[in-house]
Amino acid sequence: MIFSKQERLVDPASYISMIHVEPDCTDHPVTREIIARAGNIPVEVVSAGKFSLPDLGFYPKNLTEGKRRLLLAQNRGKFFKPCPGTREYVCCDYQVLNIGMNCPMDCVYCILQAYLNNPYLSFFVNIEDLLTELTETFAHDPQHFWRIGTGEFTDSLALDRLTGLSRILVEFMRDKKSAVLELKTKTAVIENLAGLDHGGRTIVAWSLNSPGIVAQEEIRTASLEQRLAAAAKCASWDYKLAFHFDPIIYHAGWQQGYSETIGRLFAAVPKENIAWISMGCLRYLPLLKKIAGQRFPNSRFFHEEFIEGLDGKARYFRTLRVEMYQHLYQQLLQYTDPRTCIYLCMENNEIWQEVFGFIPEEKGGLPGMLDEAVRQLG
Repeated sequence: MIFSKQERLVDPASYISMIHVEPDCTDHPVTREIIARAGNIPVEVVSAGKFSLPDLGFYPKNLTEGKRRLLLAQNRGKFFKPCPGTREYVCCDYQVLNIGMNCPMDCVYCILQAYLNNPYLSFFVNIEDLLTELTETFAHDPQHFWRIGTGEFTDSLALDRLTGLSRILVEFMRDKKSAVLELKTKTAVIENLAGLDHGGRTIVAWSLNSPGIVAQEEIRTASLEQRLAAAAKCASWDYKLAFHFDPIIYHAGWQQGYSETIGRLFAAVPKENIAWISMGCLRYLPLLKKIAGQRFPNSRFFHEEFIEGLDGKARYFRTLRVEMYQHLYQQLLQYTDPRTCIYLCMENNEIWQEVFGFIPEEKGGLPGMLDEAVRQLG
């Protein structure tokens, strides 16, 4: 089923219908705060054990109901890990801060549908362990510059009205001169970012797409207008910004659609605040096409021609990827500040050369380009 933007919820957290709590989390102060903010949402303490959560039915139909169920748990592993890039493509050396899993929004193309083995939303309440791990990591290598993000396995702000995590992270990062935090979202949930002394160490980022893709394929997300208004508000609070055109999707009128989004972006947001803009064409695990086809039978963009990439993911043919990148890049060049880093996500040097006329190594490598963009903006 395709939803119109008018049917989507402004606050994705309001879609949650039940909160499940692991037994060893019931007395944690973060758990108590989330339950207090949740109001009338029912709460259930689950029994210990691997199969203690209620069965939501067969995969992939259980993915839909799982987005309505929030599990409060402890992360018993590492919070901080390298971005899961592949060596066959240029990687940005982004570091992932794992705050939870899954997302209450429901983008048709979301890779998590084929990646996660648990349909439930989860949030890790042991934030004190997360902060300790970050502190120890920074102290172990004080000369390294860290770019950190929370938007790899979940949306950074989708549950923020319940968790309040963004405020904790922004205040923690305030004086970390050797690191910068990126909060990546498709929401307009930014209230907790207001009034903070962020010290310029937090970048607030939005995923953008053509208006047609936003309206038809990004279910329960903020509208394009709402995202840009939220970005403008964050800019007024002196946050650095970033934008990610990923995935770029081939569809009827794609040139006009992406040109419109880029024009609206720079009409809303001061270009001087933008640290970087990424571009990445649609790519997906083979299983995702089958899952999305069952869950979203009216969606058609998976039925274009694709080729298997070196990472095993389906990609558009090279000529089409280059055409799409070049179109967006030429549009972006009309507006961007020279200090803004425009880059490709998970592409090879040959594509970089065709689109930009250089490869990252000629400019110190992609990680160095992004680090420099942060430093230039101050």
